[in-house]
Amino acid sequence: MLTNLGWLAKATHGNAYSRGWPDIFASHPIIGHRWIEVKLPNMKGSKYTAAQLEWFPKFKEFGSGVWVLTAASDEEYKKLFDAPNWIYYLDVFK
Repeated sequence: MLTNLGWLAKATHGNAYSRGWPDIFASHPIIGHRWIEVKLPNMKGSKYTAAQLEWFPKFKEFGSGVWVLTAASDEEYKKLFDAPNWIYYLDVFK
């Protein structure tokens, strides 16, 4: 659905080399780039992996945010226009 909204999106997960990285890298010609972590709706059964808890703070330290989305909906996609939100889910996903 991101591509329907004008984003270039590429899945980044799926092998040992991508351990700890967000699920999707997306880029928009006006908004810029976003690292997106996909979690289950209402965060039921979702958690950060140990590798994500290691890498997400490094992303932040070096100026790259991570956005958590929990559904393929317009409401969730609006989060991409706000500040990175991964840190707000720390207590939920540990």
